[in-house]
Amino acid sequence: MRTVNSTEAKAKLNALLAEVRSTGRPVTITSHGRPAAVLSPVAPAPREFGPLEGLIALPDDFDDPLPDGDLDLWEGRP
Repeated sequence: MRTVNSTEAKAKLNALLAEVRSTGRPVTITSHGRPAAVLSPVAPAPREFGPLEGLIALPDDFDDPLPDGDLDLWEGRP
């Protein structure tokens, strides 16, 4: 997680907001060297697919097991 001090956060707030929105990664804001707040996205960033980054977004259930009927078809079972 990226960390910035409160002075930098104040000076670059719009850039930090854009970064958090586009990457989906939160940013910790410190005050006097100690974490004071976390700037995080409202919604998670969509998952992207390897070299096609920005072109294809994967659904959250992409890694879920296939339904039994679909799995049978992939395995060559009637």
